[in-house]
Amino acid sequence: MRVTILGASGFIGRRLAAALRARGDVVIEASLRDPARAAEASAGSDVVVNLAGAPVSVRWTTAAKREMTRSRVHQPRAYLEALARLADRPKAYVSGSAVGYYGTSPTATFTETSPPGADFLARLCVAWEFEADRAGELGMRVAKVRTGLVLGTGGGILGKLLPVFRLGLGGVVASGRQWFSWIHVEDELGILQHAIDGADGVFNASAPNPVTNRDFTRALGHAVRRPTIFPVPAFAGTLLFGEGAMMLNEGQRVLPERTVASGYVFRHPDLDEALRSLVG
Repeated sequence: MRVTILGASGFIGRRLAAALRARGDVVIEASLRDPARAAEASAGSDVVVNLAGAPVSVRWTTAAKREMTRSRVHQPRAYLEALARLADRPKAYVSGSAVGYYGTSPTATFTETSPPGADFLARLCVAWEFEADRAGELGMRVAKVRTGLVLGTGGGILGKLLPVFRLGLGGVVASGRQWFSWIHVEDELGILQHAIDGADGVFNASAPNPVTNRDFTRALGHAVRRPTIFPVPAFAGTLLFGEGAMMLNEGQRVLPERTVASGYVFRHPDLDEALRSLVG
């Protein structure tokens, strides 16, 4: 299979490229910074996977939000417009998205059929997915993968948390009752490959056993054998991320209902085992 990856240099993208090559696929890496050139590079591919997007774990200034929107909405639109002018375009389009689609809630449980939220990240995800659906108008199979907190070494959330926790400085964030919908990086790659290989529609890329921040903190402290006695007040997240602190201080309980129904079997459904496999 010939697969074009947009955003192949990112935390997920470079791992997906390696996994696809390891199984014998031909991987083309392209950048959405030049949508027309990326479209030309995609010609003749079986599938294009769009994982491009500016980081959201930054302070949400006006400029940062503008860049998040440009990279996830405007650039994919320009890419698909350029792709529409090609005769030999890919047969399928797999788009990244995020569980931020659902908004936040301390009590609700969200599945792939749940409606979107109303905050900035939810609206961004809706617009992101709307652009992905344009690929369907070009006759392409479309899959949208809504990803939770990806646990993997060498980057991602663990790249930021491990140094702190290994020093024994980790602790519960805000109330500790907010939900963390996490996923092991191997399952993230597995679900993306599941979509590449023929699944379509919406898939939640989050483990079937989400946990609260308090339980996540306990599990990570246990995995690195350090105490977790230093709480992080909610205002600290606000100082760091501004409006984006909602990702840290609030949360959502997301279940991969359709992902499991489609036949995907999670390799790491349990948080303690997932963390042991990564840092134990």
